[in-house]
Amino acid sequence: VQLVESGGGLVQPGGSLRLSCAASGFTASNYGMNWYRQAPGKEREFLGYITPGSGSTNYADSVKGRFTISRDNAKNTVYLQMSSLKPEDTAVYYCQRPRGPYWGQGTQVTVSL
Repeated sequence: VQLVESGGGLVQPGGSLRLSCAASGFTASNYGMNWYRQAPGKEREFLGYITPGSGSTNYADSVKGRFTISRDNAKNTVYLQMSSLKPEDTAVYYCQRPRGPYWGQGTQVTVSL
């Protein structure tokens, strides 16, 4: 099982970014998948979840309405679309398969002018 995040970078406040979590060694659509983030000096924060099969989603209040989780079954990849980004969204972002659990290595997102 391997999870590889990508798509992080520097973005201005109000901007958008899409993170990818490429899964290998298992079929992502058969498992629920989570997104988390960890800002410097803070605990890891749960952001949202996509269910296996139907791909229903739910989100933490801190990102609800701004972040969207989706999945491309053909690419075996889960995405985190982020919009209306704020400086406080600066963090390392991780995807996780909770059955394991398995974590990716993380991708840095910095929101700054």
